[in-house]
Amino acid sequence: MISAPWELLSANGLKVEIGGHTLLHDVDLTVGEGEIVTLIGPNGGGKTTLVRALLGIQQLTAGTIHRKPGLSIGYVPQHLELNPMMPVTVSRLMTSTRRHTPDAIIHALDETGVAHLNDASVHTLSGGEYRRVLLARALLQNPELLVLDEPVAGVDHAGEVALYDLIQSLRTDRGCGILMVSHDLHVVMAATDRVICLNRHVCCTGKPQEVSQHSEYVRLFGPRAAESLAVYEHQHDHAHDLSGGVERPNAHKPDQARQGTRHAG
Repeated sequence: MISAPWELLSANGLKVEIGGHTLLHDVDLTVGEGEIVTLIGPNGGGKTTLVRALLGIQQLTAGTIHRKPGLSIGYVPQHLELNPMMPVTVSRLMTSTRRHTPDAIIHALDETGVAHLNDASVHTLSGGEYRRVLLARALLQNPELLVLDEPVAGVDHAGEVALYDLIQSLRTDRGCGILMVSHDLHVVMAATDRVICLNRHVCCTGKPQEVSQHSEYVRLFGPRAAESLAVYEHQHDHAHDLSGGVERPNAHKPDQARQGTRHAG
């Protein structure tokens, strides 16, 4: 059973091993109604594996996952491969896994601001338009929980801010929980309730700090961006480099290794 009435999904002690390699171990996670949880971590840290496990796609080696009975999940993958030799319209993509009425499709597209693209070819869409179409496709499931795997991938900075605003409004209007994987290790959606940093295990978790406190960021991108984004500070046993890898504390600094590092991106 779910441990609390407001919880949509909970995971306890998750472990995934494949071919003798441990991809996840001792991972605990909860997502509640109306809560936004952002999952970050270095490349190879297990974010995609965890999402696949939570969706029931990846088999567990150990641990348990509990879902609210009848839980409806809308999933937006990071990549959705389409054959470039076979043009697909937006409306066709929206019904690729399940049939929906034209009115339902238009309503979902309108909710994400792209109803005018219903008859457009998917291959002509910009990065931001394509992410909005995929989000509308997930909304057709009337989800209580949205799982978004890097929802702003391939989108420029302005589009990223607009998508984060849209995601926040969906949470407000629908009251759904949101589990979001972010490609950025330091700058996250300001409306995030909890940030979880995953490096095969949960190495730290906490709340983001507002970017609006950083005057240089506001100068570069404007106050609107600062309201939508936040800086997440880590405190754990490793640091992240700019490419998303892990930098271990120097062996000749044992005090730092024991106490962990703290940085703000």
